[in-house]
Amino acid sequence: MAEFFQNLPDGWTIYLWLIVAAMILIAAGFMLRWAAKNNQFDEDIKYVVFDETDKDKMTEEEFKKYQEVIEEQKKAREAALREKAKRHAER
Repeated sequence: MAEFFQNLPDGWTIYLWLIVAAMILIAAGFMLRWAAKNNQFDEDIKYVVFDETDKDKMTEEEFKKYQEVIEEQKKAREAALREKAKRHAER
């Protein structure tokens, strides 16, 4: 194998780097697509780390937003569980 690499013409490594770079860009594209489909770019996700005991640390507006986000998260979770149960029942 070492003889094979020694017999390659000069400058072959740049092609290897180009292939690796292309693979990295393709993988990054798939990861971004996954993130967009799974609501990973939702800025309201920061409110999920709070709970009711953090009310004194937030303004009234932030607390209302927290409650809205938590309610949306609960509804999304229930919908996901219903969908999972439906798929399981179809099997």
